[in-house]
Amino acid sequence: MKSPLPHKLLAAVLLATAALPLHAESPEDKGLAISREAEKRNDGYGDSTSTMQMILRNKAGAESKREIRNKTLEVPGDGDKSLIIFDEPRDVAGTALLTFSHKSDDDDRWLYLPAVKRVKRIASNNKSGPFMGSEFAFEDLGSQEPEKYTYQWIKDEKYDGKDCFVFERYPVDRNSGYTRQIVWMDKAEYRPLKIEFYDRKQSLLKTLTFAGYKQYLGKFWRADTLDVVNHQTGKSTTLKFSNFKFKAGLDERDFDQSALQAAQ
Repeated sequence: MKSPLPHKLLAAVLLATAALPLHAESPEDKGLAISREAEKRNDGYGDSTSTMQMILRNKAGAESKREIRNKTLEVPGDGDKSLIIFDEPRDVAGTALLTFSHKSDDDDRWLYLPAVKRVKRIASNNKSGPFMGSEFAFEDLGSQEPEKYTYQWIKDEKYDGKDCFVFERYPVDRNSGYTRQIVWMDKAEYRPLKIEFYDRKQSLLKTLTFAGYKQYLGKFWRADTLDVVNHQTGKSTTLKFSNFKFKAGLDERDFDQSALQAAQ
């Protein structure tokens, strides 16, 4: 007579397997799902304008300030378009950056330099360079589409008193200046609160924090202060936003290359 033990073991295995969810969410899937939900919550803003003060600090803490105008346009099915125009001080007035973000292709960037009255295209292999002497790289300034990264959820924890998802994202583009970024995103509204950036040598390069979130049109959240600290140089940059306006009536004509010079 055969022992019934194998049948009991098999029954136990089947029972344990049945108790598992059919589609257990992996850390990779969870990280991507968080990013997609954040994108979904920002869908439909249409277009916006704002003003911004950029404060540059060197290692010794000495400051210089710049006054900037911003325009953005939502492009259904693709990344956003943005136009950044410097108004002050005089030595950078008229400088403008036009960015066409894309979900999967390389972003397109053009920089207008009024001193030479020339539009310069920023090559993809230069996108990790600093923007106008700040601690923001060109690649930081476009919309951060979920398709630009792969993901790994790490843990949940509190940051600045808020319950957050913590996940890593890895740039798909080999020309990125980063190997990975660690993101703290609040669970309530899916807003980024902190991002740590790691360079090509896997060393911590800089930390970006977001503060002063306000809600517009009952749906869209925008931070009024962004601070980035470069841990390797001791330099930092602060962006202070104001005068947000949504549904301003912008269209594609406000974001073609001729708009770079017309925006002066």
